[in-house]
Amino acid sequence: MSPNTGVREAQRRRTRRALLDAALSQMEERSLGSLGLREVARAAGVTPTAFYRHFAGMDELGTALVDEALASLHETVRGVLAATDDAERRGDAAVRLVADLVRSRPAHVRFLVRERHGGVTAVREAIAAQLDEFAAEIGAALAADPVSAGWDADDVTMLSRLLVDHMFMTASACLAASLRGEDGSAATATARGQLRLIHLGRVHWLA
Repeated sequence: MSPNTGVREAQRRRTRRALLDAALSQMEERSLGSLGLREVARAAGVTPTAFYRHFAGMDELGTALVDEALASLHETVRGVLAATDDAERRGDAAVRLVADLVRSRPAHVRFLVRERHGGVTAVREAIAAQLDEFAAEIGAALAADPVSAGWDADDVTMLSRLLVDHMFMTASACLAASLRGEDGSAATATARGQLRLIHLGRVHWLA
């Protein structure tokens, strides 16, 4: 790679980052569907032409934000599942993971919470696809647990989706606490209690 190529690539990455950050900033109080391409480009300090060098439109920028927020978490989630088969330890680790995500990437979490059922179809579908992947990973771990002996596949899927929805709800609760200036400890305590309740139901599901 020539020096000029390296400079251009670095500039390309900076511009892409500026566009993503500008969109997140603009969505602090707004939805993706209410943002215009030119508005985001202006906030990023680039021209609309430069925007199109990175994204085909706002839908594509939105799906890039979904990937940025969630795709990198799959390995971490698999690590949590592989570390132990103890439900309480898994639950504690999952709640910590969500709380850490809210602390480190609040703008991404706010975006995900708002857009999960938002008006931009491509983004809504991208979030759903990521959550489906998490559910499949969790379901595979649950199916291998002795507690799940005798369960049919539909029941395992139901539980895994319930757990994914619970983690999303926990992220929303932690974000709301942060916006109120709270430390989130009440939200995480509630989340852990709910997970214990879910586990009790799981233990007695076939009873």
